[in-house]
Amino acid sequence: MDITEVVKRTGIPAHTLRFYEKKGLITSTSQPGARRHFAAAVVEQLAIIALGQAGGLSLDEIHAMLSPNGQANVDRAVLLAKADEIDATVKQLKAMSRGLRHAAACPAPNHAQCPNFQRLLKIAAAGAFKRTTVGRHTGVRPVHSTIEAS
Repeated sequence: MDITEVVKRTGIPAHTLRFYEKKGLITSTSQPGARRHFAAAVVEQLAIIALGQAGGLSLDEIHAMLSPNGQANVDRAVLLAKADEIDATVKQLKAMSRGLRHAAACPAPNHAQCPNFQRLLKIAAAGAFKRTTVGRHTGVRPVHSTIEAS
């Protein structure tokens, strides 16, 4: 299948297909320097890559799960670890959402008088200080479940 046909069938741009080939995720059947051609199985391989990326896997993690013939060789431990990571992020985001909703609807005259908001500030400050002392910013920090929407 010509690279143009792969682009039409999958919607993946040609430059991305060339990048995936360079990374070893897919393989063309054509000779070097010739117009790229791929086996029909490349469509399934690209679907596996897309599914892995949608699940938060890096291209290196996906590459490790593809056998030389392009078939999926799933590492269940990696998938479980990624699922746990996603669950933790969801939990953090839900706690942040509850905190923001509370701050927006808090009946206290001002946020400085709200014990829940003060607790949120302390947790946020501890997380910010922790990120600085570790020397890297990792994104969303945990907001502990002690902050509940009122």
